[in-house]
Amino acid sequence: MKTIVLTGGGTTGHVSVNLTLIPHLLERGWNIHYIGSKGGIEESLVSKFKEVKYHAISTGKLRRYWSKENLKDMFRVGKGIFQAKKIFKQVKPNIVFSKGGFVSVPVVLAAKWSKVPIITHESDMTPGLANKIGLPFATKICYTFEDTKKHVPEEKGLFLGAVVRDELFKGSRDKGFELTGFSATKPVILVTGGSQGANSINGFIRGQLDELLKTFQIIHLCGKNKKESRLEDREGYLQYEYVTDELPHLYAISDLVITRAGSNTIFELLALRKPMVLVPLPDTQSRGDQLQNADYFKRQGYAEVIKDEKLKGREAVEVIKGAFSNRFDYVEEMRKQAVQNPTDKLLSLIEDYKKS
Repeated sequence: MKTIVLTGGGTTGHVSVNLTLIPHLLERGWNIHYIGSKGGIEESLVSKFKEVKYHAISTGKLRRYWSKENLKDMFRVGKGIFQAKKIFKQVKPNIVFSKGGFVSVPVVLAAKWSKVPIITHESDMTPGLANKIGLPFATKICYTFEDTKKHVPEEKGLFLGAVVRDELFKGSRDKGFELTGFSATKPVILVTGGSQGANSINGFIRGQLDELLKTFQIIHLCGKNKKESRLEDREGYLQYEYVTDELPHLYAISDLVITRAGSNTIFELLALRKPMVLVPLPDTQSRGDQLQNADYFKRQGYAEVIKDEKLKGREAVEVIKGAFSNRFDYVEEMRKQAVQNPTDKLLSLIEDYKKS
């Protein structure tokens, strides 16, 4: 039986492509193992696939600044490499597919030393730290933005485009209105700050709720343990900590989406033709990848952008209202971009590079 090891975690974005691949790999007869961190978001997301064997290993956080924890994490990564090599010896994988995130580093290193082919996938315009570490060891490096070409070895790179989950195209407006209890006669904004939520976005939405609710109904994906109990019964405002199966239906009724600028999310919205207001993570909280993503989408005419530090008061509200008023212009630009879901291309690549 063909065996694949998937890895990637820390955020939903480092798991989503794997979640897209799993059903297709199962249909094609692959035996699937997933290596992630203990208690990480990847463990909970992968758990719905009973056919997939999950292995938790030791991992270390990848920091871009000096900390004494870096020394401890070197030992954690070393332990993770040993654990991953032990797993490889047991399951004998044909190939490893890595989506990135700190958990992928020991897996990729163990795969190289175990002589297992490695395919990595980079969603952002420039490779993240985990994928940078893995570049020398990867057999093939797939990427989402064409501009990423200059950041990866030419002989290894492959422009793939965005892998979008099939289920997102199956949303039902009727189901969406049934889930929310919202009216079909008033526009809907969906707000999300990612799986962990975003404090700045949450604070802005709640601080300007009275003004926003005059025009919109709001679905607010606020993050784990970040609901406001005092707003639970507010008409036209619905809070979720996090959604999975409901998301396609919530997208289906949304006229505008306010979100961070993680590449997986914004390319999903592009494929769904959903106008966006992007609030990228500032470079004080990230390596600047979301700022690059947001700038690219604005230049293409797909989205409006509000810098995180500008997300306050009536000025930001007016930007959101303006984006809603111009929503058809964004959709028109999105229609010029053919919907490409390169899942089959990625699956064929996996088949081609499997270890004989």
